[in-house]
Amino acid sequence: MDELDDMGEHADAAPATPAATLVVFRHDSAGGPAQILMVERSGSLAFAGGATVFPGGKVDPADLELAAAFMARTGLSLDPADAAGRITAVRETLEETGLAVGLVGAIDAGRAAAARRLLLDTGRLADVLEAFAWELDFEALVPFARWWPRHRNMRVFDTRFYLADLGTGAVEVTADTTENRHLFWASAAEALRLADEKAIKIIFPTRRNLERLAQFSHFAAARDHALATPIVTVTPRIELRDGERWLLIPPDAGYPVDGEPLAQADRA
Repeated sequence: MDELDDMGEHADAAPATPAATLVVFRHDSAGGPAQILMVERSGSLAFAGGATVFPGGKVDPADLELAAAFMARTGLSLDPADAAGRITAVRETLEETGLAVGLVGAIDAGRAAAARRLLLDTGRLADVLEAFAWELDFEALVPFARWWPRHRNMRVFDTRFYLADLGTGAVEVTADTTENRHLFWASAAEALRLADEKAIKIIFPTRRNLERLAQFSHFAAARDHALATPIVTVTPRIELRDGERWLLIPPDAGYPVDGEPLAQADRA
């Protein structure tokens, strides 16, 4: 099948796996632009192996259960898929990096480390909340984007992106080596430079989101932009431009760059 026919809006596209990812900001202690936590995935993984991404992963059934219970208890009115996505973003960030983001309670480095160990044992954020008397803080997560490629012949994730602010620059993180091999902090512009220099590998959605984030020097500006920009579900498509195949995204989704030649786009 021709790639032009495989990309875009298709009723018979592969079923999407719900997923979520969290863009974690921190202040640069040297006074530069805000830094973002980046995760280098293990090269052995089938999806985006060896790529540098934001912390995240697929929505688990336990995330859906916790989202429903939290909204029933608090009376919060939220799209259930959005609520589950926020829980996934919090859970995956704690699991992959050791950071307790989107949570409130008595949290310090030692308790966060213990919570991470418990989470790795059980896989359930609800167990962590109960054991440490923590509560979810949905307001700490700002909806930023939603990407839903609709290929016929590729694994498809329906991924919600959120922003969160860690604040301080003096935070240690360690990789969960089952899926990731390296963590580092960098401004969005610096991460793009590293990718251009081939020091890291970034896939098409990560590049577009880094370009969008690079417009802002601090979290508050990125947050204000996200809150003011309606979320348009991004479904990349392939079109011909002057006889060359381009991988494109909707022009009204809030991104400064809407695509690149397919030959240079890394999709997995």
